[in-house]
Amino acid sequence: MKRTPQERQESAWAISRRTAMFGGAQLLIAGALVLRMRQLQVAEADQFRLLADENRINIRLLPPARGLIQDRNGTLLAGNEQNYRIVLVREDAGDPRAALERLAGLIPLGEAEIDRAVREIMRHRPFVPVTIADRLSWEEVTRVAANAPALPGITPEVGLSRHYPFGAEFAHAVGYVGSVSEADLAARENPEPLLLIPRFQIGKVGVERELEENLRGAAGHRRIEVNAVGREMRELARQEGTPGQSMQLTLDRRLQAFALARLDGESAAAVVMEIATGDVLALASAPSFDPNLFVRGISVADFNELRENEYRPMSNKSVQGAYPPGSTFKMITALAAFEAGLATAEERVNCPGHMDVAGRRFNCWRRGGHGRMNLVSALSESCDTYFYELAQRCGIDRINAMAERLGLGGRFDLPLSAMSSGLNPSREWKRARRNEEWMVGDTINASIGQGFVLSTPLQLAVMTARLASNRAVTPRLVRAIDGVEQPVPDQPALNLPSAVMRQIHRGMVECTNHSRGTAYSSRIVKAEQRMAGKTGTSQVFSITAAERAAGVRRQEQLPWNRRNHALFVCYAPEDAPRYAVAVVVEHGGGGSTVAAPMGRDIMLATLNDGWPPIDAYPQPQRNRIEAMLRTIREKVGPADGTGPAVSRA
Repeated sequence: MKRTPQERQESAWAISRRTAMFGGAQLLIAGALVLRMRQLQVAEADQFRLLADENRINIRLLPPARGLIQDRNGTLLAGNEQNYRIVLVREDAGDPRAALERLAGLIPLGEAEIDRAVREIMRHRPFVPVTIADRLSWEEVTRVAANAPALPGITPEVGLSRHYPFGAEFAHAVGYVGSVSEADLAARENPEPLLLIPRFQIGKVGVERELEENLRGAAGHRRIEVNAVGREMRELARQEGTPGQSMQLTLDRRLQAFALARLDGESAAAVVMEIATGDVLALASAPSFDPNLFVRGISVADFNELRENEYRPMSNKSVQGAYPPGSTFKMITALAAFEAGLATAEERVNCPGHMDVAGRRFNCWRRGGHGRMNLVSALSESCDTYFYELAQRCGIDRINAMAERLGLGGRFDLPLSAMSSGLNPSREWKRARRNEEWMVGDTINASIGQGFVLSTPLQLAVMTARLASNRAVTPRLVRAIDGVEQPVPDQPALNLPSAVMRQIHRGMVECTNHSRGTAYSSRIVKAEQRMAGKTGTSQVFSITAAERAAGVRRQEQLPWNRRNHALFVCYAPEDAPRYAVAVVVEHGGGGSTVAAPMGRDIMLATLNDGWPPIDAYPQPQRNRIEAMLRTIREKVGPADGTGPAVSRA
């Protein structure tokens, strides 16, 4: 059918409109595409460039240098040494066991080490470098480097490893580092990536552990180019980490070495404190161990030897060991009674060798008794019966309160592991822990530092410093951080009655300087360095009535672990106290015969820049002392490990 001119015109208009609409739509789409392309190529170019870089660039962490630890004179106690090591990348090496067996032909690598290395390699992603061996010699590293073409995926590297130049001397105080374990990671809610680096080391005990956050530092990083499967192609940039903070401790290396050498052969501990500041100058625990063994990975045989030693070399007895303080506690009992006005200095108590209380006999250490004793003579000769009498008058509540004022029964804020709080018993403690009421016999036992009472050598040193100064001396172990001196803790006055304190001091002076004093044989004859002290002997096992009737055997006739603990505390000089010392010898026998001579020698070393002068000893003892000091000098060596001794500032 033929269309009319009007129909043809309407049809052309419709086609034109559709064409215009379609063309407009195309123009809009093209415009939108152009605008989007401009946004992608110009406005968002940096963002997409970064995404592209992330596909070809990896960032790997670099361990920082660990902070140094020094003694009060700047002698290095814990440092970092250059360490040659071998790393393996599994994806480049192929079969890791075969690669390690080839490597074993060049460096010492046993079957057990290969098994351990394979397990560690398989725990990580194929392109993560895993340390196979470290602390290699230069000759071993050069052999590996020379054979590099035959050892794909195996590379020698240079890093830093922890080193303790004085070995056992500071093992308990400074501690040691070791590889991060699964337990270490589990103990942290969000472990930082640095801890996930294979074989990265952190502090395990001592200052190394307690100040880990300060010593660790901040990680560095390196930017490396990798291919599509993650293989490293080349290093693009490197930023080294921030080293950890350096720690200067209050310890004196020469004095620490002398104290540890003097304790040699015993299971013992000694603490030296500067009274004016509370600075801990020595914190010795014997026997000790070499912390470098743990850094390198201690063998099963070496670890079992330490663990099975009955002298417990891995225990820091100076702060972890809790012992009955024995007669070193008697000053506390006296102060509790005298401050309450329940006794006077002139009053005398008769000691027939025992006291009967509540149907039970409590014996004095001298079976025949001391006769009539006042406070000074009771301290000097360590009469038990005198303090039994004072304890009945003042009761456990006053004794407990006085012991707390003098530093017993609590932990001090020091960066040391597993510090014990000892035990300052009370009525409430016994009721809560044993569901029993406090008995008068408990008070009698506590009055001479037996029964439930326990204290650490550090606490005894603090007690002695507080007795010497009548101030609340608080121990300090960190002297400076990155060269910034740390504040000395406040030492508020204890306000103990001065008249009573004079009698306490006089009793301690006579203990070491009067012919009837229990520590007279350990006196210092140099007038300006005379010391005041108190011996202590604490029973480990109770003596039964049958044993006492049969005649108690001498200490040396008993098995070692049944012998008494020997204790001694002292301060010097007697007229202007500067230092306090506490010594505990586990199962040492008598405090006067074993602990007091050690305490005297350590005090003389403290007063004389690390070495006792022979003229400070009684004349008859000098030949024996000279021989002993020669032996100790060989053990101590130079103060800095290389040159002449450094005196304490």
